[in-house]
Amino acid sequence: MENISVPKKWRTSKIIAAFLSLILLISFSSCSKKGTEEPTPNPPTLPPTVPTSFSAGDATIAFNSFNKIYYSTADKLYYSTTEQKGLAAIWTQAIYWDIVMNAYERTKDPAYYKMITDIYDGGAKRYDNYNWDNSVEWFIYDDMMWWVMSLTRAYEITKNQVYLDKAKSGFAKVWSGSYDPVKGGMFWDFKHSGKNACINYPTVIAAMRLYNVTKDEAYLTKAKDIYAWSRINLFDIAKGRVADHKVGDNNPGFEDYTYNQGTAIGAAVLLYKNTNTQSYLDDAKIAANYTKNTMSDPSGILPAEGDWNEQGVLKAIFAQYLADLAKVYPAGDYAKWAVFNANTAWGNRDFGRGIMHRNYKVPCPTGIVQSYESSSAVAFMQLFAPTN
Repeated sequence: MENISVPKKWRTSKIIAAFLSLILLISFSSCSKKGTEEPTPNPPTLPPTVPTSFSAGDATIAFNSFNKIYYSTADKLYYSTTEQKGLAAIWTQAIYWDIVMNAYERTKDPAYYKMITDIYDGGAKRYDNYNWDNSVEWFIYDDMMWWVMSLTRAYEITKNQVYLDKAKSGFAKVWSGSYDPVKGGMFWDFKHSGKNACINYPTVIAAMRLYNVTKDEAYLTKAKDIYAWSRINLFDIAKGRVADHKVGDNNPGFEDYTYNQGTAIGAAVLLYKNTNTQSYLDDAKIAANYTKNTMSDPSGILPAEGDWNEQGVLKAIFAQYLADLAKVYPAGDYAKWAVFNANTAWGNRDFGRGIMHRNYKVPCPTGIVQSYESSSAVAFMQLFAPTN
């Protein structure tokens, strides 16, 4: 391009004119909305942040949302996913029943009491009226024992003798087929392929619950027996780590699962409360501490567990028995840890459906979600909700 020289005085005049125009533009821009009726736009609405502590009302909303999405009023049991196409696994229904009982005990809402009786009826219809001899419905021992535990608890709340009778007959059935009178411990399956934590510690809990309501010393003796075997064969006394299984004379198979940690805690707490033996409480504390300090992330968030399978329900079981420990040993500050986990999950809920996820640290997916995955945070919120 040709370089055209502009006289200096012209250039100066243009600069002054441009500067004055800029001043006027700024002045008009900054005052353009003054004296008009145009409203100032509101800032965008953002999702709420994680609360300092979820409220009792939040706990009720979480429970009601879980039921709205997953509970089948026709079957009186829970669906497996948000698609509502099939029911959840047989043993997890007992865990959901516990959550209902927790909600009732927290609120005393008559609607929740009715759910307790309804779920018993739904299970009776679905599972051959709790016919423990039906080896199609009941194909492993631990499935039965989860129900025995919950049936006994339902009796404690309702005083319905039918529930207790079913619990007693179920316990007797499992004991007769699962207990090893030679080497001790309980087999988890009908083929006696191994002795897992998921049958041994629940047997202790069921026996202690039955002992508490019947005062039959045989249950206490069985509970002590199985706990002693489990402590030797499934428990790292130094670390508080619970093995998942023991097969034959092999070494224990150590795999970290929150429900095994939880039932070990629950068994120990029940025995401690009935015997006042300090070693039981010590076992419960070290198992809880291992879960918190080793299995959880550095901030204390529990592991996600359950990538599209029933393991999503495991932390609901852990919550149940951590709450028992927190009551007998408040100095452990376990409630604060539990609330932190629940707050994180609640802050990351699906705000449209009100459901939470097994991975408390990430937003709940908006697509298909399992009831297993959504259950544990709901359990924590019922068990550790503030009383005020």
